[in-house]
Amino acid sequence: MSIRDCIFFELTSNARKASKYWKKSVADLGITGVQAMVINALSEQNQITSMQLGQRVQLDSATMTGLLDRLEQSGLVQRIADVKDRRAIRISLTNSGTEIARQVQQRQLEANEDFMSKLDVEEVKMLKHLLSKL
Repeated sequence: MSIRDCIFFELTSNARKASKYWKKSVADLGITGVQAMVINALSEQNQITSMQLGQRVQLDSATMTGLLDRLEQSGLVQRIADVKDRRAIRISLTNSGTEIARQVQQRQLEANEDFMSKLDVEEVKMLKHLLSKL
């Protein structure tokens, strides 16, 4: 089998292209592509635990800890003690984080549209459907 016929090659190659494109889309905001996804996830559901957040963005706890440390140092998120469970810490966007989240959401809309511009509406639906099946 040729490498070009291997689904893993095609998926990996396109994932790299998409990741590079997304990183460029948010680089001027001073955040990485992964940080942008975390900020976006928090804008959808703020004040969740790091474990819940990690599940939403599909990152393990060690990766989440370092990522949240950097976002906290940048003043974009804060860790808040859970009033119902003293062992739990909730992650919340700061005012600056909320502003960046608005920009990330706009960039996400634009980047999605531009990145998929070679596909028509039906092809985009089909691609999303097929990827969800995998």
